[in-house]
Formats: sequence, structure tokens, C-alpha cells
Amino acid sequence: MTATIAITGGTGFVGTHVIQQARAQGLAVRALTRRAQPAQPGVTWIEGALDRPASLAALSDRADAMLHIAGMINAPDRAGFEACNVTGTADVIAAAREAGIRRFVHVSSLAAREPSLSDYGWSKARSEDVVRASGLDWTIVRPPAVYGPHDREMLELFRVARWRFIPLPPDGRLSVIAGEDLARLLLVLGQTPAGIGALYEPDDGVSAGWDHREFARAIGLAVGRRILPLSIPEALLMLGARADRLARGGAAKLTPDRVRYFCHPDWVVSAAARPPGDMWAPAVATPDGLRATANWYRAAGLLK
Repeated sequence: MTATIAITGGTGFVGTHVIQQARAQGLAVRALTRRAQPAQPGVTWIEGALDRPASLAALSDRADAMLHIAGMINAPDRAGFEACNVTGTADVIAAAREAGIRRFVHVSSLAAREPSLSDYGWSKARSEDVVRASGLDWTIVRPPAVYGPHDREMLELFRVARWRFIPLPPDGRLSVIAGEDLARLLLVLGQTPAGIGALYEPDDGVSAGWDHREFARAIGLAVGRRILPLSIPEALLMLGARADRLARGGAAKLTPDRVRYFCHPDWVVSAAARPPGDMWAPAVATPDGLRATANWYRAAGLLK
């Protein structure tokens, strides 16, 4: 069994779940962070970043496996995505190889299936190419939409649901997965040779995914509201993206890149790419997970 796991993105949403579960399993963790973190038993924080090679070398030192979770999900242009998701991945691989780490688990995105659709998806597809060419014992994981306690990306949907409506992209379907289920899969892969050379698309086990309206209603129930899902045409979403850019500049959340991604009609995982059931299976039913997420938002003072 692997004794020490190195993690990029350890302070993020998924990384937080990975560290919690690794500690519960008695694993030693080395985790990259941009700023000082509170001490945790079993966790060695390495101050640094993907563009600081010395910190990546320190992160990799004496580790048995690398879980590369860090990534850019929102950037003002393609160069921003490339710097983090492509060059950053190559630099993590170089540090792992130099330290003698063979096992490398890479968190990509379902968006990599459609690299021409968005700069984000393009950068994730490029990152996968870098991993495949690494010569390491790699596994690529393409999560769909990830939700759960500690997540901030879906927070606005929960907040809007209190007003009994949720704005949605045009008709389509999506798969989802709870952050804790994804974390459990990553740790399974990091500790075993299972899945070397494989690409997995995990989800919550709902075979055909969720219709946008169904998922919106499930969020409504999680916050105790019966809501009206409202499909917004792509052209209007693009206008909203331009307005957000004017208002918030490079910090805009709704970008044209994200609108193109959101409006794609099929973000359902491939049944053939699901992880084998004897290796991993989802444990969190999405309605239960959404309620737990709403409760966490309330406890954190993020949702009234």
C-alpha cells in the first residue's frame, strides 16, 4: 500500500476531501499550497505553486504517488488556461519523474471530450496528451460537474433557488458526482496499480445523467423550495457574459468560454468509461448529497 501521497490542489474543493479521507486512512500527505495553512496531523504543507519548480521538487520528495488535482477552471484567455493546465501539468510530471514517482493520477475534465468547444476543454485535452506521453504509470480521471461541501462553483445556484427559480442553459443533460466520491476514487487509484493507462469518467451512477430541469429541481428541494427552472437562450447568456466582463474584468465568473461549455447539450459520462464496479462505485445519492451541501453552506454562513 502507498504510504505517502503528494497532492496538488490540496487547498481546493476536491483536494480538501482527498486530504480528509487520506488522514482517515492513516496515509501521509504532502500538499502544495500558495499560503500558510493550519497544521494537520499527517499533512506536510509545501508552500509553492505549479510555476515554482523548487516547490514541486519539495512536494514530490519521498512521495509514492502524485495526485494532480490543481487546475484552472476560469481564465480570461487561452494563454491563462494553457499556463496552468498544460504547462503546469508538464512541470508536475517533471518533478514526479525526477523524484522517482511512478504512479500519477491526473484530474482532467469531461470538457476534454470537446476541445474545440472552449479554451478550458482545449487545455484539459492538451494536459491529457502531456500525461499520456509522460512514461509514468498514469490514470486520467474526467469528472463531470462536481458538487458538495466546500464547493463554491455551485453556490450561486443554491442561493438563487431560494427565490424559487433557477436560470439554466438550453435543453441538455449532465452527469454529476459528489466531491467525496471523487476523492475516494482518486485515493483508490493512488494506492493501487488498478487503472494504469486507463481513462475514467466517474459519476453518481444515474445511467442517463440528469436533465437540466431535473437537476435544478433537485437543488430546489435541497434548499426547501419548489422552484421553476428557466431555460435561457445561449445568445442571452453571451450578453450576460459580456456584462460580467465589463463589471468584473478578469474576475468575471460568466465568460463566453463558460457559456459555450454550459450550452453543450450532452455532458453525460460514457458508460464504457465508468470505473469498474469492483474497484469503485459511487456511495452518495445525489439528492442526499445536495441536501448535505445546502446544510454545509448554511453552517458556513453562505446560505440563509
